[in-house]
Amino acid sequence: MRSVFPKDLFSGINPGKLLRYFVYLVACLITQNILLTQLRILDVCPLVTPAVAVAMGMFEGATWGPLFSLVLGIFSDMAFVENTVFFTLLLPALSFVAAFVANYYINRRFFAYMGAAAGGLAITAAGQLLKTAAADSFSVVMVTTALLQTLWSLPFAAAAYLPPARISRADFSSQ
Repeated sequence: MRSVFPKDLFSGINPGKLLRYFVYLVACLITQNILLTQLRILDVCPLVTPAVAVAMGMFEGATWGPLFSLVLGIFSDMAFVENTVFFTLLLPALSFVAAFVANYYINRRFFAYMGAAAGGLAITAAGQLLKTAAADSFSVVMVTTALLQTLWSLPFAAAAYLPPARISRADFSSQ
């Protein structure tokens, strides 16, 4: 009987790299949902998931980065009760844009990543602001909350850079 899937469909998947990224995904979700929700400045907690999506897009390209970010977005939406599909739609889009920009316009170094992560965090904060303003009403305090969330998330975005950079450069051919 003939298989529906071609033989080489999954041949490019490296199990060692996949396992390391799975551990990274779980560590990011635990950090976001347990640790970072407790670190509040003026009732604003930082977000690390948009920065992780940007890092995955920069280091894994326009296919695997958004796929990883889709899984990350699904689990992020499950953790945040007020969101239905916000992160599921936003994180793969951020990852794809970061992959495109990293492929054609910027390098994959730390400072370029921090600029892209700051942009991703600002877009996420603006999306949350617009979603809240559409549901309730707009207030100027919401803008300061979005700015504070973006700035408070940047140190954690810096910490999210190193694992994908190391995993993407590692050679797993002997495994």
